[in-house]
Amino acid sequence: MNAAESLAYWLRLTLIPGIGGETQRKLLTAFGPPEAVFSADRSALRHVVGEKAANLLINTDNQAGVEEALCWSEKPGHHLLCLADPEYPQALLQIPDPPTLVYVRGRLDLLNTAALAMIGSRNPTPQGITNAERFAAALAEARLTITSGLALGIDAAAHRGALKASGNTVAFIGTGIDRLYPAANRDLACEIAAKGTIISEFRLGTPPLATNFPRRNRLIAGFSRGALVVEATIESGSLITAHRAAEQGREVFAIPGSIHSPQSRGCHQLIKQGAKLVETVQDVLDELQWVSAPAQLMTPPANHDKADGLLLNMGFDPCALDDLVERSGLTAEVVSVMLLHLEMNGEVGSLPGGRYQRISQNREPPLTDYS
Repeated sequence: MNAAESLAYWLRLTLIPGIGGETQRKLLTAFGPPEAVFSADRSALRHVVGEKAANLLINTDNQAGVEEALCWSEKPGHHLLCLADPEYPQALLQIPDPPTLVYVRGRLDLLNTAALAMIGSRNPTPQGITNAERFAAALAEARLTITSGLALGIDAAAHRGALKASGNTVAFIGTGIDRLYPAANRDLACEIAAKGTIISEFRLGTPPLATNFPRRNRLIAGFSRGALVVEATIESGSLITAHRAAEQGREVFAIPGSIHSPQSRGCHQLIKQGAKLVETVQDVLDELQWVSAPAQLMTPPANHDKADGLLLNMGFDPCALDDLVERSGLTAEVVSVMLLHLEMNGEVGSLPGGRYQRISQNREPPLTDYS
């Protein structure tokens, strides 16, 4: 049996309405590969999964769906991966309910890399967007793959940040992989498919049903070494993802915010429950014991003197970007890059309202005016 014939059997098994993941795993455990499942007689099938499921296995004709999926997989950058495939995400095999088959667009090499989930509100504050993009960029530069759910808000910001850095980002979606949702993120999804990876466990054409997204969230949690919640209300679905991550033995991180902001209360609740409070990128890297970060994340920016001068101009009180530009005489772009490096090194922290504050006195800035 060639690879296409074998894959057709996997599709045939997963495309039977009423035969879910748990039943599929029972059949595979009892009989072996899908071709053996379909070779079993009714009595044997009934003994394992009951009369109703046995009848569905024997009587369902889903050949059209199988052929559609196979045709989809023949396009460049399109892949179908079953549980037995060596390129299947091995991290998902550790969760209680891994999908039997996944649809993938983009890079296969990201499916078995160290990953961190970044999740949060669909209606974040401007500071939340900034934090998500900057943390994602820095963590992607540290060679962690950033995973999220391609939703509006924090998810999209995390993907954008990773794309601006290494490009290593994986988006798990709650629709068929041929139906990009939400429409506002269509361009972002196309960029992820070109530079990163999009994954779905849902058959082609599946619409964005509400019940799909908790299923998607378990994969985001299971695929990743940890989950970083950037902003979330108490009712946010991101907290469910974070709890799933904790249940699966993954690390949970949360960025604190203003005690007056509803978008910070979910993060504060997680921290009270034991999540790691995150102020800098290094907090995440240390907790994950991640030692493969590039040297530039662990050392001062290339222009050491200007970085020292920027710290001097900042002082120790909260300071806006525009104020730093005026004080230093540098352009906004240069100051932004320097702030990112200083933040990654734990020397500067970002505050609500687009302000920054020096939080380390490890260096003594020279008494020089760099304007």
